Amino acid sequence: MNETISYLKGEFVPESKCVLPIYDLGIVLGAAVTDFLRTFHTEPYRIQDHVQRFYRSCKYAHIEPPVCIEESISISKTLIEHNSKIHPDHEIGLVYYMTAGENAVYAGGAGLNNAPTPTYVQHTFPMQFHLWRNIFLHGAQCVTPTPRHWPPQCLSSKIKNRNRLHMWIGEQEILQNNPDAMALYLDIHGNITETCGSNFVIYQDGKVISPQRANILWGISLTVLTEILSDMNIQFEERDLQLYDVINANEAWIPTTPYCLGPVTSINGTAIGDGKPGPMWRQILDHWSRIVDKDIYAETAQATP
Repeated sequence: MNETISYLKGEFVPESKCVLPIYDLGIVLGAAVTDFLRTFHTEPYRIQDHVQRFYRSCKYAHIEPPVCIEESISISKTLIEHNSKIHPDHEIGLVYYMTAGENAVYAGGAGLNNAPTPTYVQHTFPMQFHLWRNIFLHGAQCVTPTPRHWPPQCLSSKIKNRNRLHMWIGEQEILQNNPDAMALYLDIHGNITETCGSNFVIYQDGKVISPQRANILWGISLTVLTEILSDMNIQFEERDLQLYDVINANEAWIPTTPYCLGPVTSINGTAIGDGKPGPMWRQILDHWSRIVDKDIYAETAQATP
């Protein structure tokens, strides 16, 4: 088979056949959880961490995975092994997606007392690092949109889910004024939380500060960052952050799966530090590169379409 394959409801299928019916509850109700990992040298990075978080999200959402964690990992490795041969010069991104299942009674789907079989999907794509090249070269420009982040009292921030309409609206709002901007969401009290696809931290006075974990999805890349900081004897702290703290930080970063750690050089149009990617960011990224035996900076900064 010369086409990439995906995993759908117990079978490996050609990617073109990996589709959901319109009455799947992931579409009808947004009842779906997800996760995402990438490869280094075509080997899945921190796969245990990602899959375990995925299964915790499923449990919280009352979606029972049809296979165990070990089988999920085996499925992932099969997909990566096959699909990396189709895209031999690329690293692979792998998405986990689990919905509550199918319900043919569309209109009453939210109130029916039944137990549909969950829909389990895994699919991959070749990583396109050129999409983030400008972040490495010039830094991300973060803007805080009007929509606020989901309060954890309504939906736990600890799960990675597909209920992101507020983030979609926020992104469209800021992109009307700045097509290069990245939305950074505040909570209902005005505290910094996260972007649509990354965590957010600042570096100030020799320590790294993150929003408190009750208010954010605690990323695997954020975990790796804390491990690197420990190796480098740099203090890490969790506390509420406001725009004032970000504006006055030495540096700001976005830990994320695709490119590990990106620099942020402005917030709402105000420069952070000297308005350029900072030296501590690069030191940490180089440390990360040694861990994965790959030049992460070059992978993104020198990427071409």
